[in-house]
Amino acid sequence: MGGDESMPVDSSSPVTSLVRRGRRSRRTRASASFEDRLWHVATRVAVSLPLLGLAFVVVILAVKAWPAIKVNGPGYLTSSSWQVGNFYGSIQHTHGVAHPQGAIYGAWPLIAGTLESSLIAILIAVPVSIGTAFALTERLPTWLAQPLGFFVEILAGIPSVVIGLWGVLELGPFLAQHVYPVVASHVPNVPVLRYLRGPVGYGEGLLTSGLVLSFMIIPIISATTRDLFRQVPVLPKEGAEALGFTEAEVARRITIPWVRSGIIGATMLGLGRAIGETIAIAMVSGSVLGSVAPNLYGTMTTIAATIVSQLDSSLTDATGFALSNLAEAGLLLALISIVVNLAARAIVRRSGRLMAPVGRG
Repeated sequence: MGGDESMPVDSSSPVTSLVRRGRRSRRTRASASFEDRLWHVATRVAVSLPLLGLAFVVVILAVKAWPAIKVNGPGYLTSSSWQVGNFYGSIQHTHGVAHPQGAIYGAWPLIAGTLESSLIAILIAVPVSIGTAFALTERLPTWLAQPLGFFVEILAGIPSVVIGLWGVLELGPFLAQHVYPVVASHVPNVPVLRYLRGPVGYGEGLLTSGLVLSFMIIPIISATTRDLFRQVPVLPKEGAEALGFTEAEVARRITIPWVRSGIIGATMLGLGRAIGETIAIAMVSGSVLGSVAPNLYGTMTTIAATIVSQLDSSLTDATGFALSNLAEAGLLLALISIVVNLAARAIVRRSGRLMAPVGRG
């Protein structure tokens, strides 16, 4: 035999099969490694985009608001004056910033209105939402709970302008004629309850705004809480009932503690919606600048409602100072929202450490 002749390769031999499987295995590992790297990069990009978007918004607002920050100073947070000045008069300069003569801005009434209306909304919405979720999951039969739960979810999608129209045309006038006078006249004249007394107006004001906001966030909190209640295991509840717990005790000691962190998170979602609500509050609050509501029925405004109501007129300021003040108000609203969400995360984390699945750890 010649030395240059090669031996024929048997494709069905065990050695050849092992070689082929080794090659396929290497190709598979290389493909899987590429997919892993691609997935790793994609997840890093996805998790970074929201943070980058938030940072971009805050930075742009800060840049646009810087002239107003220089002129207003720290007194912007405590002052109650909101005077746009004379757009057609002489232009003044303060700290190198041009602004109309007589322009004075203070955000305290806006901050107070935002926090007060959101607090009223949360105080009303949370117990109603928990009760609704409990009824849908524990009390009502399935044939009734399913359509009612569907309608609760539908309520979350109603545009805010529709709810605002309902509030200013129906809810506010009805409350001002039939409910507010009764409450205001029968509340004792003591310092603690004096905030519930006084003129009730025509239905536009702080309490109406809080009620409208609660109507808007109840579907969000109740739908989320309902899904949380469905995740509570049946055995702990049945065991508590076997030990003689009443239904109220089971709900208070088993169901709600089991998902308490989730309820806090759902509440913060609703609070975020309430803090940032714009058009509905602009319609029912009265949009009165420069003063805090004197009582529960007084007219007021919020940061978001002020921005949307003042934006058109601020564009007529040739110096741009009015628009810069709205940017400062928007920056303040963004910071309030961030602080509220950070506080909510801290509360949820602390709640998770202190609470076992049932009762205290």
